[in-house]
Amino acid sequence: MALATDNTQGMSWHRTATSRFLDKGFFWLTAAFGIGVGIILLAIAFQVGRDAIPSIQKFGLGFLTATRWNPVEDIYGAWTQIYGTLVTSFMALLLAVPVGVGVAIVLSEDFLPPRLQKPLVFMVELLAAIPSVVYGLWGIFVLAPLLQGPAMWFYKTFAGVPVLGSLFSTPPTGRGVYIAGIILAIMILPIISAISRDALVAVPLELRQAAYGLGASRWETLFRVIIPAAFSGIVGGVMLALGRAMGETMAVTMLIGNSSNPSPSLFAQGSTISSLLANQFAEADGLQVSSLMYAALVLFGLTLLVNILAELLVSRVKLKM
Repeated sequence: MALATDNTQGMSWHRTATSRFLDKGFFWLTAAFGIGVGIILLAIAFQVGRDAIPSIQKFGLGFLTATRWNPVEDIYGAWTQIYGTLVTSFMALLLAVPVGVGVAIVLSEDFLPPRLQKPLVFMVELLAAIPSVVYGLWGIFVLAPLLQGPAMWFYKTFAGVPVLGSLFSTPPTGRGVYIAGIILAIMILPIISAISRDALVAVPLELRQAAYGLGASRWETLFRVIIPAAFSGIVGGVMLALGRAMGETMAVTMLIGNSSNPSPSLFAQGSTISSLLANQFAEADGLQVSSLMYAALVLFGLTLLVNILAELLVSRVKLKM
């Protein structure tokens, strides 16, 4: 048994061999879990990439720009699905980030009394527990009829406008890219608000008090001190939400229309990589399976690229602070 003395506090403490063994065991256990996550990630990438090799060899990089997806003739191109994935995901971010960060600010600062704040926090987090198929059904029977009138007004008003009119050039049908994007925004809202709220709450109280002591107003403290200090956490929440939006399957499949015809119009029916996999993988065979794996590999690469860009953004902001 080892004996050591803490001279700063005048107290003695003892560490047994069992205690040291448990410390080392915990270290190696957590290290194994961390390495295991990396191994699983590489195994998934390897399996998807291996199954995609026949399609990669036949179509090459042209797969990324071709728009024709024809299982009968074994001709495959995924640009329509890539476009739909990017448009719906970034549309969801455009709608959800301001609302989510705003909700996080309201629920982390003392804008509301505690009796009202705590139930609202619980209700926002509860949105994340709703199954995606329920969001899809709600979108079909509630959101789509509700938005049909405003969408038709946009179509009639802006369809003939140069450049801008291309976004509204298709008559709304109750299915389309815009409805999928709005549903995704609602689905990722609790992720952004919950993680952003945790990041804002974690900002040390001393920073707030120092800003107030220097004469800063409440809003100056919020936007110049608190939000910059919590920026990395907020970006992490946004990137996690973007990953959820890019990989969401069921709700998008039910609402986007699943059309392989490319169109820049938000009212047009479209497709995403996830909805393509959900619709065709069960009945796919031969080169179609390989092409679907190629599309999955593209989605894997997109999410990886987004996370790398987010890490670079957070690192650059930290260097400036």
